[in-house]
Amino acid sequence: MTPEGRPHTSVPVRRIAHIPDPVRFARFRHAPELGPRLLFFSGGNALRTLSRHLIDYTYNSIHLITPFDSGGSSEELRRAFHMPAVGDLRNRLMALADQTVRGNPEIYTLFAFRFPTDEDAEALQARLDGMVRGTDALVAEVPEPLRGIMRNHLAFFQDSMPAGFDLRGAAIGNLVLTGGYLNQNRNLDSVLYLFSQLVEARGVVRPVVDCDLHLVAELEDGRTVVGQHRITGRTEPALDVPVRRVTLTRPGPGAVPHRPVIDELVENLIEQADLICFPVGSFYSSLLATLLPGGVADAVVRSEAPKVYVPNPDGTDPEELGLDLPGKVERLLACLREGAAANDVAVRDVLQYVFVDGNSGDVPASSIDAVRRLGVEVVDVPLESPESAPLYDDRLLAEALLSMV
Repeated sequence: MTPEGRPHTSVPVRRIAHIPDPVRFARFRHAPELGPRLLFFSGGNALRTLSRHLIDYTYNSIHLITPFDSGGSSEELRRAFHMPAVGDLRNRLMALADQTVRGNPEIYTLFAFRFPTDEDAEALQARLDGMVRGTDALVAEVPEPLRGIMRNHLAFFQDSMPAGFDLRGAAIGNLVLTGGYLNQNRNLDSVLYLFSQLVEARGVVRPVVDCDLHLVAELEDGRTVVGQHRITGRTEPALDVPVRRVTLTRPGPGAVPHRPVIDELVENLIEQADLICFPVGSFYSSLLATLLPGGVADAVVRSEAPKVYVPNPDGTDPEELGLDLPGKVERLLACLREGAAANDVAVRDVLQYVFVDGNSGDVPASSIDAVRRLGVEVVDVPLESPESAPLYDDRLLAEALLSMV
């Protein structure tokens, strides 16, 4: 309602976007606290550097993260506590942290520290004891009151840690967030909000759903692969057969599809975004995984914001076996349109633009024509720099997205 008690009127406004747009950058830099709400569906490390560039322009970016990681120390935590994965949430939270705030660089160092993989259980337990007591050098560097909060959550984790828990390779930030999660009655949003305030994160970081679920890939040859870490091609051999589709399942025997539903806050974040970005990153385990829960596609459809897909440069993502640019756009569209409640969702309701860098030479004209025949506009913008090639330059990508709002 307006101050006069009258209802607000929503009017869709269209404009010509100039990419890059230095005038808009200067305006955003002048008042980043009033900056646009760029929303990203993502996970992993692909947007870590981009996030650091974004905080020069806006403190209001939104990051909906996949909590389905199943490898490394995340696997140990999830097995012990039947919880969502917190590693990708920790990474993004710290990427958005204001590094000028006293204590934040020390927290960043502490959160990123991993216990050695070549020490025995007794030595690792002793190191954890020192952190809980505050005598460990990494914890001692963190100023109060942040140090006390870190120690409190680590103590809660330690008290809850089951016998035989393997601390090798565990990220301290994951243990702190797990302790907070358990201390907050297993409410992940509460602990993320607390730490966002403590480190003055310049953006919103949330799991797309707060659920203990695993990603399932159905392959073209009929096989089924359960677990995100078995799909990414990082810690285990890359898939040798293309993925047909991905679903979610609860832990346990079998892989019965389960579709959780997003909560009202996530729904509102999507609907109120100034731009929706389907960004670079692992195609299935980071991007499509965040689009699977019920309500995501419907919120995207209701949003009036520009909807942009930034595909990975060809050959940089092992999950994209068998997919060219038109194939990736088709899979993204299918995931969104199949996830929507209505049967008549138009292409432009879920995706309008695909960013490519024509100067890179990686995208043939035939692929651009094929994407346009799908009903999606291809926008040629500078994304690569000599220093970043064959990957995108995060500063150029940030400026291209900011030019659209």
